[in-house]
Amino acid sequence: MPINITMPALSPTMEEGNLAKWLVKEGDKVSSGDVIAEIETDKATMEVEAVDEGTVAKLVVPAGTEGVKVNAVIAILAEEGEDAAAAAKGDGSEVKTEAKSAQPEQKPEQPKSEEKAEKPAEAAKPVADQAPVAATPAPKKDGERIFASPLARRLAKESGLDLTAVSGSGPKGRIVKADIEAAAKGGAPKAAASATQAPSISAAAPAPMAKGASDEQVLKNFAEGSYELVPHDGMRKTIAKRLVESKQTVPHFYVSVDCELDALLALRKQLNDAAPVRDDKPAYKLSVNDLVIKALALALRDVPDANVSWTESAMVKHKHADVGVAVSIPGGLITPIIRKAEEKSLSAISNEMKDLGKRARDRKLKPEEYQGGTSAVSNMGMMGVKNFSAVINPPHATILAVGAGEKRPVVKNGELAIAEVMTVTLSTDHRCVDGALGAELIGAFKRYIENPMGMLV
Repeated sequence: MPINITMPALSPTMEEGNLAKWLVKEGDKVSSGDVIAEIETDKATMEVEAVDEGTVAKLVVPAGTEGVKVNAVIAILAEEGEDAAAAAKGDGSEVKTEAKSAQPEQKPEQPKSEEKAEKPAEAAKPVADQAPVAATPAPKKDGERIFASPLARRLAKESGLDLTAVSGSGPKGRIVKADIEAAAKGGAPKAAASATQAPSISAAAPAPMAKGASDEQVLKNFAEGSYELVPHDGMRKTIAKRLVESKQTVPHFYVSVDCELDALLALRKQLNDAAPVRDDKPAYKLSVNDLVIKALALALRDVPDANVSWTESAMVKHKHADVGVAVSIPGGLITPIIRKAEEKSLSAISNEMKDLGKRARDRKLKPEEYQGGTSAVSNMGMMGVKNFSAVINPPHATILAVGAGEKRPVVKNGELAIAEVMTVTLSTDHRCVDGALGAELIGAFKRYIENPMGMLV
């Protein structure tokens, strides 16, 4: 009996992914545990292992396909002793319909990646039900979003069809190619001429961009030809969603302090100079950020009431300081986590951070390496930023924004002096970390930064 291989959920929040590469081809024999594909999530590229053994009868979703829904069929496996050609045709309507749609003599128009991702879900219907049933679509309110695949939108535009008058037969009422073709034959209302024209600038004041404004409303504010549209990838969509949720649900407040760095910089140099050489390379090379991670971890250990996460029913008090570190990568950022950072040496933190940072930029992190954590560090000091406030990344209750160290005038023993000073700002979730507690936490951090020998004992 044929075995369906489906798009796996590689993280609890994953809804879709990109099938980056097949590592097998049709006809190959695979065993349980063999790596068969690479899947791109919004944060990383991960290898997928076969669960069953058999022969690859059909690769349903081509390599490079984007937006493949979790649990959609991506390949068909023939069991031991089963005819692969027969398995490729499938014994159920889902696989059978998918195979039929791929027959070369029918020469269907090549769908875009998002359309391909819909095929397995649509194929679950019997073949006779593939054409949408003619129905009067429910009227859509002004500004209500219309769910349609990119291919369906393009075909509707070419045919001059009004999408608000088309009934969707795809998942959750999504309008797909078949709906547009049926609507064109059935004489669906044509779109108004003004709706198909590119937005143009007028002498009137720009239209206000209210919360939830549609793409069309936003584009009306810009002159035709003055911009290009760059579609959002999965990472950018996830970042946008989480930041909106954070600012809408977490009551932020901010506490800032200035930290003198002279003692820390001197200790860092002394430790780096003393690093043993292995294979013609120093065993470690500490950065200021490594010391910041350790100082925050120790501060969370010393102020355990601030090492918490909020839930509606209880306060989650963490036993260790798992510190996430924001790493900039093309198209966004990711936050790999140093687990039990309060227990680790500075050299261990430094080497682990270098490894995590490199694999983050290569999008090779595992979900457990960037999910969770109890707090985070966001350091833009190396970019010359003096100070800023970071957005909390739930379930964290705090995040530390680190600015650049710079020479500033300070008063010492009643006299003016020059010192290397860094401004840090702690963002806190006021539901679980009150003002005094936030001040206690950042005060503990400041003491470790200005008295760094305390991090070695």
